[in-house]
Amino acid sequence: MRLNHPLTGSMVALITPMLDDGSVDFAALESLVDFHVASGTRGIISMGTTGESATLNQDEHIEVMRRTVKLANSRIPVIAGTGANSTSEAIELTKAAKEIGADACLLVTPYYNKPTQEGLYQHYKLIAETVDIDQILYNVPGRTAVDLLPETIVRLSEISNIIGVKDATGDLEVAQTLIDTCPEDFLLYSGDDATAVEFILMGGHGGISVTANVAPKELSQAYQAAFDNNKALAEELDAPLRGLHQSLFIESNPIPVKWAMHKMGKCGSGIRLPLTILSQQAQVILEQDLSNLGVM
Repeated sequence: MRLNHPLTGSMVALITPMLDDGSVDFAALESLVDFHVASGTRGIISMGTTGESATLNQDEHIEVMRRTVKLANSRIPVIAGTGANSTSEAIELTKAAKEIGADACLLVTPYYNKPTQEGLYQHYKLIAETVDIDQILYNVPGRTAVDLLPETIVRLSEISNIIGVKDATGDLEVAQTLIDTCPEDFLLYSGDDATAVEFILMGGHGGISVTANVAPKELSQAYQAAFDNNKALAEELDAPLRGLHQSLFIESNPIPVKWAMHKMGKCGSGIRLPLTILSQQAQVILEQDLSNLGVM
């Protein structure tokens, strides 16, 4: 069953634009928010993986979230990335997101610690009980070294303000399990651009996308077709984006997408160590995909 919920469809895992010296470029951030509002993006995720949350300190992290909420000005929902590998830190960031008026929070699994499934359950349960704001689980085992299993997600779905999950496994069998076992009102998002359209056609509620930074209008249209169960049209609209879905991960995200946005004139070239500017060899491949799409 499809949901009549504002947080469905194409949502962007927004980059954090930086000047060449690595400082946050808030003028470019304003332009990006306007770009997504005009392009039909259904929601902005501020300070997720693509937003370089791992390279900003906590004060910067909160300030980027605050500015994004202010710039959006209720024109588009803002979901704040507030996950951390420390439960207490995740609670602090989630409290801050509530205070600045974020519409919901996205909480990545606690990376590096490799907690048990019970540890994951208790982590998310405590955050949800402590901060009264809608919360979305985020499972990306390829980056965190911990996998939030479907049975744990189902347990967590019983907590009233845990409203959904971003599944970035890229495994459609996992997606099918979530569709089959989670409550009908629990939001299921793809976090894998290459399989997102199929995920939505199967019954998912949208995608949280890296590609949406570069081609928000095109991706929004593809997702909407999938959401409308128009398989032929969804696949037709997604076809020109498939090269981009791959090349934006030719090196670790967000290295390629930040270079792409710079080439499109949307921001400076800044990126923070230990991340580095996209290699020359990879630039040739990504530039071809951008050219094919007509965005540069």
